[in-house]
Amino acid sequence: MKITRYTDSNWNDTAAALDRRAEASDAVRDVVSDIIKAVRAGGDAAVIDLTERFDGVRLCPETLRVPAETIISAWNEASPELRSALEASHRNVFDFAHKSLRQSWSGLNEQGGEVGEVYHPFERVGCYVPGGSAPLVSTALMTVTLAAAAGVPEIVVCTPCGSDGKVNPGLLAALKLAGATEVYQIGGAQAIAAMAYGTETIRPVTKIFGPGNSYVVEAKRQAFGVVSIDLLPGPSEVLILADRSGNPGFIAADILAQAEHGKDSQAGFITDDDDLLKAVVAEVEKQSQSLSRQAQISPVLEKGVFLLLAPNLVEGARLVNAYAPEHLSLITEREQEILPMIRTAGAIFLGNHSPVAVGDFLAGPSHTLPTGGAGKSFPGLTVDMFQRRTSIIHLSRESCAKSESVVRAFAEVEGLDAHGYSVSIRAK
Repeated sequence: MKITRYTDSNWNDTAAALDRRAEASDAVRDVVSDIIKAVRAGGDAAVIDLTERFDGVRLCPETLRVPAETIISAWNEASPELRSALEASHRNVFDFAHKSLRQSWSGLNEQGGEVGEVYHPFERVGCYVPGGSAPLVSTALMTVTLAAAAGVPEIVVCTPCGSDGKVNPGLLAALKLAGATEVYQIGGAQAIAAMAYGTETIRPVTKIFGPGNSYVVEAKRQAFGVVSIDLLPGPSEVLILADRSGNPGFIAADILAQAEHGKDSQAGFITDDDDLLKAVVAEVEKQSQSLSRQAQISPVLEKGVFLLLAPNLVEGARLVNAYAPEHLSLITEREQEILPMIRTAGAIFLGNHSPVAVGDFLAGPSHTLPTGGAGKSFPGLTVDMFQRRTSIIHLSRESCAKSESVVRAFAEVEGLDAHGYSVSIRAK
């Protein structure tokens, strides 16, 4: 863990480095570009070869899709405890999404024309669910459930299989509950390319959702325009901003919960209290000894965890906005003052008793959130992202006539006389 205090000579450089932009490296960009080209040219065969190359599993066209009966069996054979947990999470996520749906509306403008908006679900969407070292069962609920709540009829899921060529049954059970209509056991950038451009087995979708590693995120970026995308959710991260009211044991537990994601995960802690900083360091060292995922936790603690002693919490809030964290835990006696200062966090967890893990699994809002600084530009995943908006305009002869003089003025200044005449001919 790297500790920097505002009294250190490198404080300004460390603070400046927190101001991130979500941008892929040239190496990642080139690899993803080659993968997309291969899938576009080779279809199923390319996806199969890339899956063997990156995941060590040899599939065939007939085994790309998980059979419907396998998904049903996974749900039927899930333990009562797992089904109960999945159902509790699903209820909260679906209810939150249903309340967030945008509604069609209409009204009259100043000239008496009827204007409004209508919302329809996308017809066919793709949801990426990471696998890797941990099958993200919760991500299935946090993406597919929103699509189902929006009324999307075709919900395609891509998720990598294990070394045995099978998808984790708990994940399949979650996908069944959430409402997936097709499941393909492929991952990585090749899965994004397959959903965007289509193969012989996988028909293309119109919008792609879900988190992934840096290659998946870059593939979504490169596919933008061919399909729509939701946001850029990459490797997970948490930032904790706390004053002396923070519980060091709770804070350390959140840091370690983040660290067990492994790989490129990040966890940061900012405080204005040096005693709390020292106590958190001690708690991290103590708690980490008893955790099972040491192979994932240790590298993150070494390279992906930073702790900052700021001069005050206002400066801490400025650093939070520069970093734009996926998850922010805000623990302060001055919550009413500090909370309005935070503008770029994907999700904010308030107080000592709001662990990020509850947001990951249960609370209701989707845990699919912008990372890598993308929170400056993107919100977290919401159900209205699964809706297509269309504006409606209906003019009567009278409202058209009332619009004519304004349109004529615009047409004259822009040199578009046909535009003006298209209104004048109706107004007369």
